[in-house]
Order: sequence, then C-alpha cells, then structure tokens
Amino acid sequence: MADTLKNVISQSMECPVCLSTFTDPKILSCSHTFCKTCLDNLLECHGNYQIRCPVCRAVTQVPNQDVSKLQVNLALKNLIEDMKCHPQICMSCKSDDKSSAAVYCQDCGKYLCTTCLNAHSQWGDFIDHEVIAMSEILSGKVTIRRYRKCRKHPKEDEECFCSNCRRFTCFKCVVMEHKDEAKHQVMEAAAYENRHRESIEDIKSKVDKKQVCFQKYLDFIDEQIKLVGSAKKECIYDVNKAYNDIVRQLTERRDILLGEVKEKTEGVEKELEEMKTSAQKYINQLTTVADMVTNRTKIPFDMDTLAAHDTLCEEIREAFDQEDPDYEKPRKSSKKGKSVGFERNVRKDELDLGKIVYVVAKDVALPTKNSMNTMVSTPDGRMAVGCWTGGINIFSSDGKFQQTVLKDVEIHAVGYLSVGRCIVIDYANDITLYTREYIKLNVMFESLGKDEGGIPNLTVGGDDLIYVSYREPQKILVFSAAGGQAVREIPCTGYTPDQITSYDDSLLIVTGNTLRLIDKEGVVQHTLTKPVSFIHAAVSQGNLILVATVKHDEGLVRIDEYTNELTHIRNLVNNYKIAKPGRNWYYLQQYRSGEIAFCTPDRLYIFY
Repeated sequence: MADTLKNVISQSMECPVCLSTFTDPKILSCSHTFCKTCLDNLLECHGNYQIRCPVCRAVTQVPNQDVSKLQVNLALKNLIEDMKCHPQICMSCKSDDKSSAAVYCQDCGKYLCTTCLNAHSQWGDFIDHEVIAMSEILSGKVTIRRYRKCRKHPKEDEECFCSNCRRFTCFKCVVMEHKDEAKHQVMEAAAYENRHRESIEDIKSKVDKKQVCFQKYLDFIDEQIKLVGSAKKECIYDVNKAYNDIVRQLTERRDILLGEVKEKTEGVEKELEEMKTSAQKYINQLTTVADMVTNRTKIPFDMDTLAAHDTLCEEIREAFDQEDPDYEKPRKSSKKGKSVGFERNVRKDELDLGKIVYVVAKDVALPTKNSMNTMVSTPDGRMAVGCWTGGINIFSSDGKFQQTVLKDVEIHAVGYLSVGRCIVIDYANDITLYTREYIKLNVMFESLGKDEGGIPNLTVGGDDLIYVSYREPQKILVFSAAGGQAVREIPCTGYTPDQITSYDDSLLIVTGNTLRLIDKEGVVQHTLTKPVSFIHAAVSQGNLILVATVKHDEGLVRIDEYTNELTHIRNLVNNYKIAKPGRNWYYLQQYRSGEIAFCTPDRLYIFY
C-alpha cells in the first residue's frame, strides 16, 4: 500500500506539459498547476496577455504578461522540496529498515538497493531488464518510465489503454468496463506508448523541417536586411556627397554674389568718402583760418602783420565765395548704391541662391501733368495710361511715349478683353466698348450713374467678364462683353473698393492701406495691411502678386512680391525716391517683357 501511495504522489509531482518534476509550480485560474518555465513558453507562443490551460482549455489572464505574478502552488512546492531532502528507498526490501535505492528498473518499475539489485540480476528472466543508476535519474539526464497502479484495483498495473476514453486501465477494468468493442478500442499500454512515441517523433521531424524552412526564411530576411543596409549606406553616402557638392557650389556662388555686391557698391562708397573728405577739408580750412583771424585781440599796425592779416581775410572771403554743398551729387551717387539688391531664387525646380539685381528706373513725364487716373497693360505688351483730362497714352517698355487714343474721352478706368477690344468707363460713369482700333461699338451697359455709384473702377477677368466696382454702394457689378444688365453682384461688406484687379478666380481689392484677396462671391480670403503707407497691387508674370507701398509724404516707393496667400516672398524695389505728386493716386502694373511700371499722376517710372 505504501508503494502504491508513493507512486501516486510521485505522479502528482509531474508537470503535465514537460512530464518532469515541477519546478516553481504556478496555479492557473482553473486550479491546474504547471511549471513556470512551461507557462512562459505557452505565453510566448500565444503572444498575448492570457494562457489557455493545456488540460481543460480554460483561459487565465496573465498580469502584465508576467507569469511570475501568478499564484505559487506552495503545498506542491513544499512537498517537492521535502521529497528532495529524503532519499529514494528500496521497494523490494522486506524488512522495515529499508536501504536507500541505488538503481531503478524500468521493466519492474521499482527502485532497488545494491543488495536487491544483486538478487535481481541472478534471475534469468530479469537479465534483459533496463536498469538506471540513481545518479543519472537525479541529474535529470534520464526519464524513468513509471508503472501506474489502478485506483480501483491497487494491486493491478494499468497495462491497457482505451483510446475512446483516453485513459489507462488495468485488465480487470477492461473486462468489466471497456468490453464493448463498438464503444471502446483497447490496446496494450506499451503499444499505445510506442504509437505515441512514434507520433511524437513524427511531430518532432515535422517541427525540425518547419524550423529548417523558417530558418532559411530568417536567413533570407537577414540577407535582405544586409542588402537594404548596403543600399541605405550607399544612399547616405550619395546624399552627403550631393549635399557637400551643393554646399561647395552654393559657397562659390555666394562668394561670386558678394563680389558683385562689393563691385557695385565700393565705387559708390569711395565717391561718397571722397566727397566727405573734401567737405571736411573745407571745414578744417575755414575753421583754421577763421581762428587765426578772429582770435587776434590786437589790431595789426606794422606792414608785415597787416599784410598777413589781409591775406588771411582774403582767404576767408574766398572760402565764403565757394558755393554751398551740392546735395544732388551725393544723392545721385547714393542712388546708384541703393539700387543694388538681391533677388532670391524662388523656383522649386532649381537650387540656386539667386542673383544681384541693379534696379534702374526710367523716369518719364506724362504728356499732361496731374492727369493719370488709371493704368493697365495692353494685349500687345505695352502700357496704357488713362487720363481724366482726356485720352489714353500708350508707352513702350523702354518708356517711349508712342500715341494717344480716345483723346476726347475723360477716362475713369480702362480694361482690355482677350480679343484686344477695349472697355472704358468715362467721367459720366458710362461703360463703352471699343474695337482694337479704338472704334466705338454699339454695345450698351446698364451701369450705375455718378450719384448712385460714385467713383468707379474696373478690371477684366480671364473669362472676359467685366468687373466694375463702385465706391458709394460698396459693391461690384459683373457684366458680360455682350452688355446689358449685370449678370451678378459681389458685395464689398465693410470696405470701399478703390482699385480692383482680377487674379485667377479671385479679385484683389485695394482700400487705402489694406489689400484684400476675395473670391468671386465676395468672401475675403486673405488680408494685407501696411500702416502709414498706401497699397497698390498688380499681378506678376509668374502669377504672383506685386504690391507697391507708398509713403506719400516722403515720396518713397517700395515694391515686393507676395504669394497667392499674401505671404511675403521678396523685395524688388526698396524705398525708391520719386517726385512727390500733388494728388495721392498711384497705379502698379508689369509689362509682358518683365519691367515693372509704377505711375503717379505726373510721371511714369519703369523699373528694370
């Protein structure tokens, strides 16, 4: 009975997964116990925060994916420790004082001491039994095959296995409980173990093949990683090389640009320094001679002192006779230096710093002083300046006055359609359409009169729609080239449309020192305000926005380029001095050939 109990206890200390004595046993929520290492492996296989029990398949949540945080089976752990402390005793000795076992017989299923082993070896039937030394069992190198005793018949070994019930049984249980062959397929336990071992070997073989397959896959991935690493390394080298080449090229370009700046400004600086030296020399001379004369407290009476005094006085008179400083000379020299600027390259498809620009302006007097009311570029690349005194003056890009058309028409605003026809608003607020030869067409427009509309302005869109703004009602009427009533109306809520320019699907509206970009429904998209300055806008060749800010009282003009969101890009003309006109009214346009035209009531300035 004691041997049977010992066998049962021994079997209870085996992990169902590794079939070895438990090490650090952990309890799952279903109450089944497994080695911590086995549970770690199961958790790694599932790759999540839970373990499915291999016995009952119940799920246990693992805190923070850490098996060590599961409950320890303390009773089982203490039992295993106690059994390790007590050596295995011989199961064949008849006396109560049994000796420690030296070997284990796999065939008999018993532990034997040295004396019983000698007796066991003398029997012929036991010669072929497999005997294992205890040292090998304790080292874990060899797993022993245990014989199970039937719980219903404790003296009987479970020598059979029922594959339907999935349990081992003794021969008596087979006869009594498993005799129905239709429901129970019974075989010898040894045959089942052999079949199970073969199944395990087959699984092991397939696992080995699968491992080899995936190891090749891992090796392939490693090879791809190396190839990617090589490509990465080569790409980094190429990027760094390209960067260094570009830095070198940009450095060389920068040095060239800085050289150009020095070349264009140092001469001017030298001229100004020479003027300064000359003026300072005159001041010193005047001061020195004056001190020599005025510091004398005595009146010279002898001939030598009298002559010296007369000479010094004569020198002072000569100095007095010299003309006052000519401010125009340094101003002209300074103008040459201030006209030097830097134009940064903003093209996305080209890497370059930009270029040094030497802004030169041509100053052209208008045929009639204080006459300009509007300015617009013509379809053939010239500039048309409309005058309230009558007529449209045409200028070439080099500033040459070429002709005057519609001399008898007092011009408020001018625009050109894509086919070259000219649209004009006169001082009666009448809208008239002309051919490209400026012959009046019989097309009527229902515009607002002076009392109702106030001062008008106009622009022509890319779709040849005519946009006419009116200050009094603060709105824009949209006409087709066919004339008649306006096809629609755009409100200018809260601001007065002084100047209006078509820009893509938007309109540029200028009111004093504020520029608004609105859509064709009147919704303000972006706003730009310049305090203490007046703003005037135009569309550039690159479909960007040119903005001129004018300090009228100082007679200074600055021209910049902006994006379609009114974000600043670069400065083109910086504080250019103009002849201050009597009337604060200006216009900005760009020639098709690239020159920028800025018009005052008296003069046309063309910037190259």
